[in-house]
Amino acid sequence: MAFESLSDKLQNIFKNLRGKGRLTEADVKTALKEVKLALLEADVSFKVVKQFIKAVQERAIGQDVMNGLNPGQMVIKIVNDELVNLMGSETTEIALRPASEVTVIMMAGLQGAGKTTTTAKLAGKFKSKGRKPLLVACDVYRPAAITQLQINGEKQGVEVFSMGDKQNPVNIAKAAVEHAKSHGFNVVILDTAGRLHVDEAMMEELQNIKEAVHVDQTILVVDAMTGQDAVNVADSFNQKLELDGVILTKLDGDTRGGAALSIKATCGKPILYVGMGEKLSDLEQFYPERMASRILGMGDVMTLIEKAQANIDEDKAREMEQKLKKAQFGFDDYLESMAQVKNMGGISSILSMMPGIGNKAADIEAAVDESKMARIEAIILSMTPKERSNPDLLNPSRKKRIAKGAGVDISEVNKLVKQFEQTRKMMKQFPGMMGGKGAKRGRFKLPF
Repeated sequence: MAFESLSDKLQNIFKNLRGKGRLTEADVKTALKEVKLALLEADVSFKVVKQFIKAVQERAIGQDVMNGLNPGQMVIKIVNDELVNLMGSETTEIALRPASEVTVIMMAGLQGAGKTTTTAKLAGKFKSKGRKPLLVACDVYRPAAITQLQINGEKQGVEVFSMGDKQNPVNIAKAAVEHAKSHGFNVVILDTAGRLHVDEAMMEELQNIKEAVHVDQTILVVDAMTGQDAVNVADSFNQKLELDGVILTKLDGDTRGGAALSIKATCGKPILYVGMGEKLSDLEQFYPERMASRILGMGDVMTLIEKAQANIDEDKAREMEQKLKKAQFGFDDYLESMAQVKNMGGISSILSMMPGIGNKAADIEAAVDESKMARIEAIILSMTPKERSNPDLLNPSRKKRIAKGAGVDISEVNKLVKQFEQTRKMMKQFPGMMGGKGAKRGRFKLPF
């Protein structure tokens, strides 16, 4: 997960600050020296790190902080504030024209950054907001680029405009805009050709597209895993094309995160979205304050809430609540809850946004073990619908059949059924946990 190493190091540094009743100037300088090394190891630009440490130090050794009741926490707050400033302070939306007009967005980027997939992800975002997007296949060079866009467009339920790979991309862009105007589309997203490096001929092609059609937004897609190179690429593109913003992909991967902390400060352009997975839904709005909070191990509750709202059906949630109150839930309900966890990105994604988890997330994730969840799913799916809705039917011969169908030892089936029965008994014994009839607030506590 992005920033994991940086987050661990910063939390360890701040743990020492929290333990001190008073701070000396030397304490702050020593801590900031360690912060500086942690940021450099995360591949943040040296120039950016130097400016960041200077800004934090100037605020941190002021009298108000040094003489405060909890100077350690004050220093952490200052670091948090400066991280937010570094990444852009405010969340930047992609500026769209009124729905009655056509907004043209040109996507650019190097090959391998995930530009075509991100283009389709973005179209899905606009569609969910009530817009009518049109994807345009302007990459006539990379084999299968058009097909990839068409497949992703179909998955998103978004039309793709293509004239094949024998036409000039400039002519394709012009024809697409006319098609959009005459067919009621109000967002045109141009998927342009990628490049292995910043190539003059390709850059000229992008400039020609911008001259031929009125491009409202020019967005660069960069791979966060390339670290400082991503910042250099953004700077080069910005000089040639005057970017409006950047989308960072693969921020869920094993990346040090330096690009996210350097891009805004280096080229002055905001990060608009971040790619957090391979699914077409895995594109998150970039909130500087939420990212800073994640880096410092404070969690990201707002994003967690938004994911829950987007992926959890309210009617099903109410139905589940009633079943839990009456201890009437079955294995189908168990499967439903597992599916909702998957839709929210899985256990690891949820843990990364929980406050206070910080560098304990890896230990908790290992304890949960998502491979065990897959085996549980296999066991439940090997049951008949009647067995799933009424676990009391599960006698030894049925359990043996289920174990064989799931490819597991019968002991695993017995363990799951036993845990399930214990949970149902506990729900009956502790109605107050679920706000059941006769429950009094504050009287019931979890039995562990």
